[in-house]
Amino acid sequence: MKLSIYFKNFFNNSQSSGIILIFCVIISLIIANSSAGTDFQSFLDLEIGTHLFHLEYPVSIWINDGLMAIFFLLVGLEIKRELIEGELSSFKNASLPIFAAIGGMLIPAVIYSIFNSGTEYGNGWGIPMATDIAFSLAIISMLGSRIPGSIKIFLAALAIVDDLGAILVIAVFYTDQIHWVYLILSFVIVALLFLLNFFKVTKIIFYLIPGLFLWYFLHHSGIHATIAGVLLAFSIPTNASDTEISPLEKLEHQLHIPVSFFIMPLFALTNTNITFNSGMVEGLTSTLGLGIIGGLVIGKLIGINMFSFLAIKLKLSSLPQNSSWVQMLGVGLLAGIGFTMSIFIALLSFKGQIEIQDEAKFAILIASVLAASLGYIVLYSSSKKRKEIPEEY
Repeated sequence: MKLSIYFKNFFNNSQSSGIILIFCVIISLIIANSSAGTDFQSFLDLEIGTHLFHLEYPVSIWINDGLMAIFFLLVGLEIKRELIEGELSSFKNASLPIFAAIGGMLIPAVIYSIFNSGTEYGNGWGIPMATDIAFSLAIISMLGSRIPGSIKIFLAALAIVDDLGAILVIAVFYTDQIHWVYLILSFVIVALLFLLNFFKVTKIIFYLIPGLFLWYFLHHSGIHATIAGVLLAFSIPTNASDTEISPLEKLEHQLHIPVSFFIMPLFALTNTNITFNSGMVEGLTSTLGLGIIGGLVIGKLIGINMFSFLAIKLKLSSLPQNSSWVQMLGVGLLAGIGFTMSIFIALLSFKGQIEIQDEAKFAILIASVLAASLGYIVLYSSSKKRKEIPEEY
């Protein structure tokens, strides 16, 4: 009985998923730099699926574009619930993540361009724009109840808007070709999903099946398929009642454990396999390395907080409930965890240039570790100060 209670508490503890995620990052780095590294990469490059309907992809694509769409579905469900009945239900609260994300994309791109405009690295301006939603939420979850839930929701909403912006940047500037037929079919599926919601269809299966087609069409359109998860989430019906459990809340509850303890760790394990070499360290002081690190660590911090400050001063938005500007600084730092989306943009920016890709990957890793560490320290310190304030009075 004690064992079952222990595991129940373990799975319900959001900090556990963060610990597992970090553990998987370490394991992946060890594997990549050991004799098993080549075999592990070969496994990730192994194509599985079927030629029928053009559904044969490498293992890494199934994880990053397939399973991560489920992660985005879960986060999208949480955001929609907060928009209907929670922290984001007022315009002032809901608008802040949007303004913050815009600043968090523009300023890093500007900082990168200052270092690299006119150089061979100039095309990588989109690298520091992205926030890795999985890792940033994992780090903030490790703080548990030390920080208000409104800050976690703000970071999740900010990261979603940020990633959607990064996906649009990829679609417009880094995609070789948009397949318009598949894109139009995607719009048709989205319209169908919202029609189901309009006619109050509550059985989740009637949303999940079109959702699969939406993923397929988006993936073949040339746009990053994980956006399908967010679009599907916003079509799932919910309500503002505290007593009646909605289809959205049911699906959210069902996805929590598989996403937190399978999809996110698997994602970390397969995307941190960076093989170190001597040239990578030297690359940190190049304009490429300085642009990436400066953009992710400093650019995100300045952009998010500057645009948030302006939005609040103009009375367009308000601070998340029970939060402080110190905690906003911590969020700005955590948003500098670019990682997977940044690596993805780096690969698109420097196609066929393996050495530059490796230097960019290492700079992204260093910047993400630095941003995660500083963000955690700032948020942890701010929570201790908050607890000490009542005692003074």
